[in-house]
Amino acid sequence: MTTADEPTPTPVRASADEATGNARPHAPAGPGAWLTVLTTTDAAEKAGLLADGAVEHRLAACAQINGPVTSVYHWDGVLERSAEWQVLFKTSRDRYPALESWLTEAHDYDNPEIIATPVVHGSAAYLDWVTRETRP
Repeated sequence: MTTADEPTPTPVRASADEATGNARPHAPAGPGAWLTVLTTTDAAEKAGLLADGAVEHRLAACAQINGPVTSVYHWDGVLERSAEWQVLFKTSRDRYPALESWLTEAHDYDNPEIIATPVVHGSAAYLDWVTRETRP
């Protein structure tokens, strides 16, 4: 039983191909089945390489590059301000561990920002596409 504050779990459903008789079950459509994953880097070229590599290896269905943005943070006890590029990946919960591992290896930062946020709602057709594009 769920309370008004808790989302009702959604059962496993078939993709849009069900109408053609080619149903392919995918992950439950509940919160957390898909993720957006954010990282940052200090150059547009590096952001492009991270985006290309993750999508090429089907760790993410899509990557968007935004920047430059200004980041303000403490590093080694000093207040820093720097230009960075954000890369936002769209992936499935099942592919997150591989994406995080790949980003950690491919990234040139000692401690790269890698933050995953669950997709709570989204277009069924788009989320089906994310699922298909991130299958190994």
